[in-house]
Formats: sequence, C-alpha cells, structure tokens
Amino acid sequence: MARSDFSFVHALRVRWSEVDMQAIVFNGNYLNYFDVAFTEYWRMTGLPDVLAQAEAGLEMFARKATVEYHAPARFDDMLDIGVRCIELGRSSMRFVLEIFLGDELLVSGEMTYVYADSRIRQSRPVPDAWRERLAAVERTMPALR
Repeated sequence: MARSDFSFVHALRVRWSEVDMQAIVFNGNYLNYFDVAFTEYWRMTGLPDVLAQAEAGLEMFARKATVEYHAPARFDDMLDIGVRCIELGRSSMRFVLEIFLGDELLVSGEMTYVYADSRIRQSRPVPDAWRERLAAVERTMPALR
C-alpha cells in the first residue's frame, strides 16, 4: 500500500528504551507502535473509546495481528504510522498499518478486531453507525459485508 493511501498517519519518535543490543527497535515494540497509532486513529473517528465500550459491555477484541519487517528503525527516528480500515465484516474489522521513515516503508502489518459482548465473549454485529463513520473516514472503502 502506498503512503498516500492512508487517511490517517500518526507520528512517533523512537525512544532509547525501545532499541535492543543491535541498536535497532526491538521487534515486539512494533506491535506497541501499531497499538498507539490505532488508538489515535480510533480517537480521530469519534467512535466510542475503550472506556465507553467497556461500560456498554460491547468491545473490540484483538483477534489477529501480523507484522512484516522490511527495514529497522533506530533510536530517535521520527516514524509515521499509517492506519487504514480495509475490511468490515459482519462482526469483524481488518486494518492495515504501515510504518514509514520518510518515504521508506519499514514495517507493515494487519490487525483484525472482533466486536463482541464482553460478558459472554460472543461476537455481535458491528453497529451501522460505526460502519457509516469508518466509511466516511476512509477515502475509499471496500464493499461492506
């Protein structure tokens, strides 16, 4: 995916505590970066945050995460993390996340979330209002199931 395909990009500076003995970002930290960027993406949408979801008992649960490493980030690099919703299923949402240093793609990945009743941990349909808002945020949204 091209950087210009993202309707949302979050800037993040690599901190000293995030690099390993090879002086590059420790691989597990990229999932933390994805989570930070996703949280800011979600905040931008104006949809219910994690606290409001928990209070309602209907929350998004992480179901799947993939990470593909292309090149390393280093201490003090200023990264841009693109987040884009690419698929809305009946009860699931799939997001692509990519981390850039300037124009260079360093890391790409996907996160799949399932909307569910948190008390009984069973999926529920994604609310229509959420679908409408996500479609409005994204410049091009795939056909919704």
